[in-house]
Formats: sequence, structure tokens, C-alpha cells
Amino acid sequence: MFNAADAAFIEGLGCSTQELFDFVDDSQGYGGDPDYETSLAVTAIRRDYFLNVLGGKSTGRRATMASLPAKSAEVDGISWLPRLIVKARLKLRGEMPADLMYGCAGDRPFLRRMNTTLPQFLELVRDSGDDDHRIVNAVKKAAGARGLGQSRG
Repeated sequence: MFNAADAAFIEGLGCSTQELFDFVDDSQGYGGDPDYETSLAVTAIRRDYFLNVLGGKSTGRRATMASLPAKSAEVDGISWLPRLIVKARLKLRGEMPADLMYGCAGDRPFLRRMNTTLPQFLELVRDSGDDDHRIVNAVKKAAGARGLGQSRG
């Protein structure tokens, strides 16, 4: 799907060809969701992290699917959130396993219910570092602003 020059360019952005393919594939399969702007924003946040935090160098690590929290794992009564926090951190560091997508067909509806977008959540995780409590509180606040309280995802 990508020639060597395209793959090198994409990797220079801190993105893998698989991650880019997943956005396009889901967009085609889910009626334009995620849209181009969302995919671009997520990629731009990852690129900024790659260049400015990681110094343009890969960590050389890949997480395994088994290392992720279960989809049913909860924090403060909110399922899916523990897994999504880990996925966002992996996305920022470029450590996603090939079988995992930040912004998958489970993440997008969950974040919509929480009144948050994929880019907003990725920025929140980036800005919160290892402070899970800050992330959880921000998600609950955003969800509460929409009247959802502690909706389950």
C-alpha cells in the first residue's frame, strides 16, 4: 500500500503505516468516522510528542495486547477508560501493537458519550503524564457537562 519513500515519510512523523491505514480503513468502513480532520489532529499530536518529547527517536518498544487492561476494566464506575488511557499513552510513545488502534470503533463512541474527542483525549493524556486521577476527573467533568455523569462505555 505504501512505497518505501512514503513509509519513511510516515515514520518520520512518528506514525506507523499500520496506524495510518487503520484510520483510513475505519473511515471507509464507518461512514467517514473518523474524519480526516480527526485523523490529522491525532497524527499531529503524536508527531509533536515524537519530535519534542522523544527527540525524534523511537523508544524501540512495542506493547503486547495482553498487557492492556480488559475492555471491561473500570475506574470510578467507568468501563473502557482504563484501557483507553493505556492506549493513548502507547499511541503517544509509538508503542502500539499492530493489532491495536487508538481511535478504534470502541474508542470513538465511548469518547462521544464522554463529550470528548480523540484529539482532546490524547492531549489530556499527554498533558497529564502519569496522573491517572487527573485524566479520570477531566473525563468525568466533560461527561457531566453533557449530563452523562459516570456513563459506562
